Amino acid sequence: MIGGDRAAGWGGGDDGGHAAGGGVGSGREPYLASRVLDALLREDYGGLAGRMTRGKDGVALILPGGRRVRLVPGSLFQDFVVAPEETLGLREVLLALEEVSAPADGPGVEAFARECGEALRALDLHDAHRDRVLARLRHGTPAESATRYETLAAFVDHPVYPTARCRTGLSDDDLTAYAPEFAPSFELRWAAVPRERAAGAEMPGAPEFAAVGLPASLAATHVLFPVHPLTVPLVEEIPWATPGPKPYLGVTPTLSTRTVAIDAGTHVKLPLPTSTLGMRNRRSIRPGTLADGARAELLLREIPHPGVLLADEQTYGHAGHEYLGWLVRRLPPGEIVPVAALLAPAPGGGRVVEELAGRWYGGDVARLLGEYLRLLFGFHVRLFVRYGTALETHQQNLSLVLGDGPPRLLVKDNDGLMTSPGRLRAAGLTVPDFADERMLTDDPHALADMFVTITLHLAAAAVAFGALPPPHACALLRHALGEALNEHGDDPMARLLRARTLDAARLVGKSMITAGTLVDKARTGARDVNKFYGTSGPNYLRQPPHAIQNMTMRRTP
Repeated sequence: MIGGDRAAGWGGGDDGGHAAGGGVGSGREPYLASRVLDALLREDYGGLAGRMTRGKDGVALILPGGRRVRLVPGSLFQDFVVAPEETLGLREVLLALEEVSAPADGPGVEAFARECGEALRALDLHDAHRDRVLARLRHGTPAESATRYETLAAFVDHPVYPTARCRTGLSDDDLTAYAPEFAPSFELRWAAVPRERAAGAEMPGAPEFAAVGLPASLAATHVLFPVHPLTVPLVEEIPWATPGPKPYLGVTPTLSTRTVAIDAGTHVKLPLPTSTLGMRNRRSIRPGTLADGARAELLLREIPHPGVLLADEQTYGHAGHEYLGWLVRRLPPGEIVPVAALLAPAPGGGRVVEELAGRWYGGDVARLLGEYLRLLFGFHVRLFVRYGTALETHQQNLSLVLGDGPPRLLVKDNDGLMTSPGRLRAAGLTVPDFADERMLTDDPHALADMFVTITLHLAAAAVAFGALPPPHACALLRHALGEALNEHGDDPMARLLRARTLDAARLVGKSMITAGTLVDKARTGARDVNKFYGTSGPNYLRQPPHAIQNMTMRRTP
């Protein structure tokens, strides 16, 4: 399996010549290998945690091949991580993975090996272009300025998922032409779709048929769908779709890659033929997803919150095929900064959070983050307690909107929302008719799992601990979350959330690699691979780490 898969791109050296059998290749390989082993240990895949030893020399993980890997405390999301002085190769980590895996997981293990290879290639490619992109952004064109912070956000690795750089199946040329970290611009392609197959609105600003190289007579029977250039080969295989040969409408990619910006206030979400955050996380668009996202937005508009804005995602179209759909997202005016960009490098030096604090808060990073956390927890705790609702608003789906007056919080992409029909009815609200039944649950613990793993871990803690010393970050988080919970007194849902966060001995985590790639859904039993739990980590709200090792919001190893 893995040992002979040189084409996967994870092996380095002539013959894996590291003294421990690792074979360290590029400069990014030890960084990625450590992150991968950390994740496998956190999820206890194959019983890896049972291989930990404690002795007078400290804590270590004994790999199946016999190597002793020193571990240290100091991570937000798990008890121990690979010590910074350890130099691992992907080969030995993946061979260890193969040794501990179940035979039934063979296809997933091979897929994950390829995922690691593609992630390493993307890391190296980005390193080669990084300085050039930053220099361009210092004096960007208007098109580049519209997605400046989206580009910078793509410089930051995912807080938990180690191979998030992997976009399955995309070549180096594909990445530099279409991935946000390279700040490219390109033109969309278009396809004629029979009107009887097209559900939803017609694309605003769609070109004339002749402008994309198609006969004008098709306008009587067809409508034009925007198509990402990478998706054109698949659309060409759909017998009833007619791709136009000419591109039209210049765009730049946002952090999600499949969503592109026409201008600062208008984004378009399109299907892509790739996977991210696991091979099961396809970036195509299922027919019901766009309508469910629109229904979720309308639900949130019925329960407005001061300082919180919702992106307008009511305009969309779909042709009943996973590669023919689109969503127009309209954003409010102001300087919009994705939360995922806060820890990114700023083109002028330092980090974005420091740049923003310098312009808006007299250089006080803690004050900026304090206002952000007050908005974040005030909104999400109220949704949870009063309406039994939790949002999948991780750091990519949240933005700060800066301008006149206090900052505001922008929320987008709500098709992963979960809500309690019972709580909605009790609040006098109509339960949305979601096509995806997984969006409805009356289980408060399922809602709490989502709050902890998305709102607390990704949107709050990863940012706060990445920007501030651990004791300061802990105090800021405790204050903001405690203040939000205190607003609801002894409400049973507030007591539950307090018990699951501020007072918990440990905090729940997600098994993202296990569900996303390694183990088939039939074996995990996961209804949704993005909501598969089973891990836990230390409660950093009660006892902050003395120092943060391997802080994954930072790109540098």
